[in-house]
Amino acid sequence: MAVSQSIRPGEQPASRDAGFLPILWRKLRYDTRLSKLAVLVVIFLLSLVPVLRLMSTAIAPGGEVDLTAFASRLASPAVIRATFNTLDTSFFGALLALVIGAPFAVALSMTDLPGRRTLGFLLLLPLMIAPQVMALSWLHLFGPSSTLLGAFNLSPLPGTANPLLGRNGIILLYAIQHAPIIFITLRAGLMRVPRDLVEAARSSGSSPLRVLLTIILPMVRPYIVAATALAFVSGVGNFGIPALLGMPVNYLTLTTLIYQRISSFGPSVLPQVAALSVLIAILALLGVTLQALAMRRAGHRFTVGTPARFTLGGWRLPLALLGWVAILFMLILPVLALVTTALIPSFGVPLNWATLTFSNFEEVLFRQASTNRAFRNSTMLAGGTALLLAFGAIPLAIGLERFSRLSQRILHGMIELPYALPGIVLAIACILLFLRPLPFIGSLYATPWIILAAYLMRFFALAMKPVTAAVGQMSRDLDEAAAVSGAYPLRRMMTIIAPLAAPAAVAGALLVFMSAFNELTVSALLWSSGNETLGVVLFSLEEAGLGTQAAAIAVTTIVVVVVLLLVLDRLGRRLPAGVLPWR
Repeated sequence: MAVSQSIRPGEQPASRDAGFLPILWRKLRYDTRLSKLAVLVVIFLLSLVPVLRLMSTAIAPGGEVDLTAFASRLASPAVIRATFNTLDTSFFGALLALVIGAPFAVALSMTDLPGRRTLGFLLLLPLMIAPQVMALSWLHLFGPSSTLLGAFNLSPLPGTANPLLGRNGIILLYAIQHAPIIFITLRAGLMRVPRDLVEAARSSGSSPLRVLLTIILPMVRPYIVAATALAFVSGVGNFGIPALLGMPVNYLTLTTLIYQRISSFGPSVLPQVAALSVLIAILALLGVTLQALAMRRAGHRFTVGTPARFTLGGWRLPLALLGWVAILFMLILPVLALVTTALIPSFGVPLNWATLTFSNFEEVLFRQASTNRAFRNSTMLAGGTALLLAFGAIPLAIGLERFSRLSQRILHGMIELPYALPGIVLAIACILLFLRPLPFIGSLYATPWIILAAYLMRFFALAMKPVTAAVGQMSRDLDEAAAVSGAYPLRRMMTIIAPLAAPAAVAGALLVFMSAFNELTVSALLWSSGNETLGVVLFSLEEAGLGTQAAAIAVTTIVVVVVLLLVLDRLGRRLPAGVLPWR
């Protein structure tokens, strides 16, 4: 059948063979406009609205810009001291993280070290475990009531101060928790170093160590700078570690100072804490900007080729043993300290067959109302966030593909903004955004919905990353062919793109669930009575002196995270490259 066309003045009639091209063009243009509009609306609501609300309250709390009042809120001695503590612990924590993570990145990426995949998986666990859980595990490992050290008569004397409390302990735990960031970022650069370059240097008589120091590390210097900047940013926004290690000795960072002021004075200090939140955001964005500039330079230093490898020879087993010793001290011993603490009835009781008990697990899992509620709330909030983002990520990723490359980079930066900002900054923004009643829905403050909204904003980027990678690798020929055949956008998405992108969406959902399940930084300021989350309850139990019950909650969350990581690992073969960094 011929396709009828109306011919405008000055136009030539189209041939029958070319009739399908205008149909395809009009249909794709219509679909593209709708997709772009939907993407812009979602990004504006989830990424830009909270940031703009925070800025307006900090700089113009009365509706008029008042930079003098903004500066005066940041000039108090307490704020200056907290700012110095934040910069101090974040900077030295990032440097120590580089010392830990860089050797692992080299060994697991460029050598034939045995057990590389397992070591990489275990090294990433501190990043997946909540900061407050890491802090709690180390407190129970080195405290005077340490059950694990007490079993070997190595625990400190009763009444001895815990050596981890204060500045040095915070720096140490920042380094351990953020070393995986160094590992992931630096490994990406090391995997791009061409083998030919290394082999040429080796054939000229250079030793492996000299090749590493004079060729490889200078080539990946931008990745080193970027990784250190990301570790610094993570330290600036960390709340769980300084809350458990700093607040007991009045060593405050900006995040814990905000928590103290909100807890003591409530919404009346919102303009003041909004100013502090903007200060934290500026520090974090400076680090993110440094990371972006470093990565921009990194793209011009490599040529395509086979990744470089070193043969360790007789050093394989000694270096593997050294790696396992490091994992033992960074991860296994602290987790064992948590487990042994959770298996005794109370602090000070030695662990043996007579005192071994599971009563703490029974208490927090089945008998205690607040912990039962926290498990239910965390599961529902984390699960709801994961499901909503997983279902929304695929159409959003499709819409993003309709933009130009430059526009995509800008939009991806907007998507990552709430995730790059410290969680406590996002929490303050949500309080400001949802404190007053909104049309049709009223006020979300002191309800679980404000936590859900904050989680959607916080973990938006985490859900989008694997899906955008998967959709970006698909050919558009199938979608265009279906459009010509008359399939509408929804049908094309459901029958073509969604089945192919489903594994990546599931991976993103699992990453979101793990991150939100025992999250504390956001919910510490947003929870209300009856809406406690696991992170909040764990923190409260430890502050109340119920450390054995807090340890039982921490062990349970670690088990959940490890199980989900194993499920992710099983999905690894069906995911885009780079989603699971230990593979």
